[in-house]
Parts: sequence; C-alpha cells; structure tokens
Amino acid sequence: MDVLNVTQEIHAASQRLSKSADALFGLGRAKAEAERDYRLALAQEIVKLRADNIPVSIVTDLAKGNVSDKLFERDLAEAQFKAGIEAADAIKVQVSALQTILKYQTDM
Repeated sequence: MDVLNVTQEIHAASQRLSKSADALFGLGRAKAEAERDYRLALAQEIVKLRADNIPVSIVTDLAKGNVSDKLFERDLAEAQFKAGIEAADAIKVQVSALQTILKYQTDM
C-alpha cells in the first residue's frame, strides 16, 4: 500500500464512521421505542390479568408470556444497537491501523 492508497482508505473509513454515527442514533431510538412499547404492553397486560382475578403470584409471568412479541422486539432492538456499536468500533480499529501504516510509510 502506498501513501495515497492508505490516505484514501482512511478517508473512506472516516466517512463510514460518520454514517455509522447516524445509524447508531436511529438504532438507539428504535431500542428506546421498543423498550417503551414493551413496558406499556406489559403494564396493560398486568392490569388486564388483575382485573380477571388472576392470582398475584403468577400475574407477572403470565403477562410476560402474553406480551412475548414485544419482549422479542425489545431484545432484537438492543442486539441491533450493540451490533452497531461493535461495527463502529471495528471501523475505529481499522482507521487506527491505517494511521499506523501511514505513519510507518511516511517515516521511511
């Protein structure tokens, strides 16, 4: 790799990093919305089950089972958010490695 190629790679990686920041904002918002939707659905289900005179000792477990789709959506949003963070971290490592290569080449 020559200096020009390394510089171009650094530029491309920094652009990907910038885009990943925007994507992370969207993923973070989706994660928060999924958490909100799950908690709301769970609370509504608990109230419904209590109104149906279901014993308190099993209400929470039944409610969680009944809103398991919302729980899945919440967990999926969290996993996507974490994957986005890891992808951004990988780009940062790539940029760091390219900067090291560039420094080594310019010092020669």
